[in-house]
Amino acid sequence: MDFSLITNAVAPRLREAKRVELLRRFGRIMKCGGDVLYSSGAKASIGSRCEIETSRAEYLSAEVIGFDADSLVIMSEQGTRGVVRGSRVYIAAHPPELLMGDSLLGRILNGRGEPIDGLRCPDGRTRWPLKGGSVNPLAKQRLNRAFDSGVCAINSLFTLAVGIRVGLFAGSGVGKTTLLGMISRFSQADVIVVGMIGERGREVREFVEDHLGDARHKAVVIASPADDTALSRIHGAYRAAAVAEFFRSRQRNVLLIVDSLTRLAMALREVALAAGEPPAMRGYPASVFGNIAAYVERAGAGIAGEGAITAIYTVLVEGDDHVADPISDVARSVLDGHIVLSRAIAEAEIFPPIDVGASLSRVMAAVVSEDHMAKASRFRALWSHKREKQDALDFGAYSPGRDSVLDEALQKAPAMDSLLRQGTYECVDFEASLRKLNNVM
Repeated sequence: MDFSLITNAVAPRLREAKRVELLRRFGRIMKCGGDVLYSSGAKASIGSRCEIETSRAEYLSAEVIGFDADSLVIMSEQGTRGVVRGSRVYIAAHPPELLMGDSLLGRILNGRGEPIDGLRCPDGRTRWPLKGGSVNPLAKQRLNRAFDSGVCAINSLFTLAVGIRVGLFAGSGVGKTTLLGMISRFSQADVIVVGMIGERGREVREFVEDHLGDARHKAVVIASPADDTALSRIHGAYRAAAVAEFFRSRQRNVLLIVDSLTRLAMALREVALAAGEPPAMRGYPASVFGNIAAYVERAGAGIAGEGAITAIYTVLVEGDDHVADPISDVARSVLDGHIVLSRAIAEAEIFPPIDVGASLSRVMAAVVSEDHMAKASRFRALWSHKREKQDALDFGAYSPGRDSVLDEALQKAPAMDSLLRQGTYECVDFEASLRKLNNVM
C-alpha cells in the first residue's frame, strides 16, 4: 500500500482540525472586579477577540485588555450580566474583523454592528479589520482640492481640503450638532459615515431625521450612546473609521463625522484604568493620547487609486476652556485644523457661532488662490482687531480716526456679520462663498 497517498489525503484534514481546535480553545472566568473579568487557562494577546458563555447559554463579545499574573484581563462589550464563576471564555484565533459592503448605506448600527433601524443585518461580503492597518505616509496622496462644506464662513475663511482631519471645538449647547448637520446635508461627499459615540441616546433619532435629511441614503450611522459600555463605545468609534476606510478603498470620497472625540477619550481612559494603567494628566493614562492620535491618523487621503476621508471630530471643551483641557490640547496637535464655536457669539445671535480669530485651516493655502488667501487673512485680522477693542467701543472710549484698522473694521462690520450668518437649511456653495468674501473685502 502507498502510505504517501493516505498521508497526502489526511494531512489537509489534520491541519483543518488543528485550526478548528485553535478557534475553540477556551479558559474560565475566575474573578470579577467591576466591569473587568479575569480568565485563566488560555493564552491570548492584547486585543484578542473572545466570547464569554453566560449562565443563560448566551455569548458575550469581549476583548483581552491586559494580563494579571496567570490570568487574562477581559472586558465585555455588553457588560457582565449573566457571567458566573467558571464561565467558559472562547478565544478567537484571528483579530476582530467586520463584514463590509454597499448594503451598509442608509443603515443605522450599534457599536457591535447590530442593526437598530428595524431592518435585517447588512449583507456584507468583504472582511475589514476593526482597528485598520498602517499605511506608508509617503504613499498617501497630497491634499490639493477644496472641500465644499456648504457653510459660507468655513468655505471662505477656513477652507477645508478633501482628506483633511479637522476638529470642531465647543462647550455644551453651543451648536455643534446643528453645524454638523449642515455640513452633512450640503457637502458633496459620496458617502457619509457618522459615529455618535457616548452622546445622548435621543440625539441619534434627531440627527438622522432632522439633520441628515435627504443625505440619509448615502450615510452609515454607528450609534453607541452614553449607556453603552466603555468597550462598546470604543468599538463603535473604530467601526465608524473602518467603514470609512472600506469606502475610501473603493474610490469613494467619504465624510467621516465622529461626535465626539472627547467621549471616545473618556471610554479609552475607563478601559486603560481598568487594565491597571496609572493615571497621568487630568486622570487620563498616557496610552489615551497615543490612541487618539492613532485613531485620527486612520482618516485622510488614501494611496493612489483610492478616495479620501474628510474627517470632522467634535471636541467637547469643559467649561468653554479651550486651553487647559488635555483632550482639546492633544486634538489640536494632531489635527489639520480646528473650528472653534463661541458661546459669546452664539449669545449675540450669530449662527453658526464660529470664532473667526480662534479657528484655523492648516491646509487652506494649498487649495485656494493667493487672492482668496489674502482676503481671508484680511477678514480675520479686521474681525479680531474689532473684538480686541470691543470693550473700548462699548464704553464709548474710542473716537474715529485714531485707529485706521479699527475704522475699517467698523465700516465693514455689517457686511462681515452678514457673511458669517447663515440659516440652518441655507446652502452656500464654494463659489457663492467666494463671491461674498470678495464683496466684503
